[in-house]
Amino acid sequence: MKSTLLYIFLVLAPLGYGQIINFPDANLKTKLLSASTSNGVATGQVSTYNMNSDSWTPNQTPYYTVIDTNGDGEIQVAEALLIKGLALNSANITDLTGIEYFSNLQYLKCGSNQIQSLTFTAPNTLQYLNCDYNQITSLNLSGLTNLRTLKCSGNLLTTINTSNLLNLNWLHCLGNDITSLDLSSNSQLTSINCGGNELTTLDLSNQPYLSALYCSSNHLTGLDLSHCDMENGLFADYNALTFLNLKTGNYSWDYLQFSNNPNLQYVCCDEEDLDLVAAKLSTYGYTGCHTNTYCSFTPGGSYNTLTGTLSIDFNNNGCDANDIVQPFVRVNISDNSSSGTSFTNSNGVYHFYMPWGNYTITPQMENIDYFVLSPPTAIINANSSNGTFTQNFCVVPNGVHPDLEVFLIPLSIARPGFDALYKLVYKNKGTSTQSGTVQLSFDDAVLDFVSSNTAFSSQSTGNITWDFTNLQPFESRVINLVFNLNSPIETPALNSGDVLHYTATVLGQTDETPNDNTLNFHQTVVNALDPNDKTCLEGTTIAPGMVGDYVHYLIRFENNGTANAENIVVKDMIDTTKFDITTLLPLTASHTFETRISNTNKVEFIFENIDLPFDDANNDGYITFKIKTKPNLVLGDTFSNTANIYFDYNFPIATNNYLTSVQNPLSVTENESSTTMIAYPNPVKDALQFETIKPILKAEIYDISGRIIVAMGVTNNTLDLTALQSGNYVVKVFTENGVSYSKIIKD
Repeated sequence: MKSTLLYIFLVLAPLGYGQIINFPDANLKTKLLSASTSNGVATGQVSTYNMNSDSWTPNQTPYYTVIDTNGDGEIQVAEALLIKGLALNSANITDLTGIEYFSNLQYLKCGSNQIQSLTFTAPNTLQYLNCDYNQITSLNLSGLTNLRTLKCSGNLLTTINTSNLLNLNWLHCLGNDITSLDLSSNSQLTSINCGGNELTTLDLSNQPYLSALYCSSNHLTGLDLSHCDMENGLFADYNALTFLNLKTGNYSWDYLQFSNNPNLQYVCCDEEDLDLVAAKLSTYGYTGCHTNTYCSFTPGGSYNTLTGTLSIDFNNNGCDANDIVQPFVRVNISDNSSSGTSFTNSNGVYHFYMPWGNYTITPQMENIDYFVLSPPTAIINANSSNGTFTQNFCVVPNGVHPDLEVFLIPLSIARPGFDALYKLVYKNKGTSTQSGTVQLSFDDAVLDFVSSNTAFSSQSTGNITWDFTNLQPFESRVINLVFNLNSPIETPALNSGDVLHYTATVLGQTDETPNDNTLNFHQTVVNALDPNDKTCLEGTTIAPGMVGDYVHYLIRFENNGTANAENIVVKDMIDTTKFDITTLLPLTASHTFETRISNTNKVEFIFENIDLPFDDANNDGYITFKIKTKPNLVLGDTFSNTANIYFDYNFPIATNNYLTSVQNPLSVTENESSTTMIAYPNPVKDALQFETIKPILKAEIYDISGRIIVAMGVTNNTLDLTALQSGNYVVKVFTENGVSYSKIIKD
């Protein structure tokens, strides 16, 4: 039977052009026969379609034409094949059967009729189809592989299959009953209007050219436009949105509307759009919604990626994969109009995301005189989009420079009667391998040393020493410590508000920057504390002699939610009138992180994919950094710092504002003892003896600039000063009667 039919078709094919087309719908036939050179029903000319104006531009005149050219009141196949466009609107048509013979059609308008079903299964040249405002419940477009525009608004569709429409640019299906829309095959779309449907989700991840989206009056709960161009605008009013991602890389929204989404909680956008979005939130009265850029850590839209490593060539044979990488090195980027900063991560890798342009890349070492950079700067010509560029830097030691650093980090609060955890970190910042000692001094009267994960070399009252060997350049080592604090009922008692004093010291070869060989850490005792807090390790005061030097900050965060936190960002707006932002350096953290600086003073510590648990044993994290104060601060000046902590899409949590003042500790008014104190011998070489009526509880030693050098316990009114360097000092001693001072000379 199939063979017979094929035979008949082949025999009769030459006669087909004269065949009269049967149109079951008389209204369709009447409309086609009415075509003239003036009424716009048909055209036989090749036309150019303008999607922006939704119109066809004639390439020749006259543009419109008669279909029934022989005037016999019928339409033959030959006549149908001459037609390129049909406009059959508002003709009471119910059935388009017969239209398939117009197989050279480029565009077809059949809107405002009574059509219930449309089927196009045979391949043809149709590029434009408008069937708006019919009663269509079924739409089969599988044969329209050349279709570029589809308009089917105002029908009764519950679903639409566009999987074969690979060239589709416009899709307008407004005002149907569509519950789902799969556009994964339609990557050429530039305009979508799917408003007034029943959509709950809309996946636009494969729409790089989408510039306009109208999706109002649906039930969408989330909308991610980060893969789209969105140059012309968004209309997403009257939905159920809780999340909106506007991070498209396009900073010139013609229209941006998302009103009447009362459940909206979070809007993510590009940095340049933050003010625009904030204004929208205010206009709409969305007081429960916040906005930031942290839904992703790459820009929206098209961008270039620059990455590279900083390696140390100690063998002076060129950098290779076997050389040590340098973590937490500042890398600056600039073009003619803007600048930014990134830092190498723990693997020595940095990266930037940037639009097209020409950029200058400059690493900034903490001690630049120690090294020679190759190249010292690099020029990147990123004259494309979505490109990847690599720029490595090789660092060669410039002579022998011994330089050690030490700092102490509290991993928990100091609570009376409980254990407190600490992390003692020492690091080789120089160019030569070092061996030496690390020492921690503390007030033994109120603290009991419990344990450390590294065996100590020696211990005395209020002092613990660890020896180390072969500390390589840029190597850091960590000693974890546990101390137990006196309770309020012990003698001497510890109460909330008291201050614990620790002094960490690292000694090796003669150091070129001895200021960071000692860190004095002052920790306030508390009964309870917000787990998302900020602390200046130097305490609430610094001496005038520390102005212009580094101060250290610790920011702690804790996941108190009910699910793991996938991403966490700590944002710190640095007061550039008090701090030198160019000196900021990250030190260490609880988890892998990256650091970037933008807008002159915005610092972001990014914990991407941290997946921080919410159970109490594992829900903590922290970041530490150091930064120099401005050198023009004077006695009585203050500086403060606070941070905002972002857990995924939640409102940020603000830390406390930690205030530190420039003050001479020896000038602070205290309950000074009226009892005479005698300190001897003076000058002193090792042990300093005291004569007082009441036993001495503890002592603090200050240099002549008022900077605390060490705080320690006193045993039998004797102070061990063996480790103290030669010089002039002031000893501050605490007894039950009060405080006394004595000037001493250390030989």
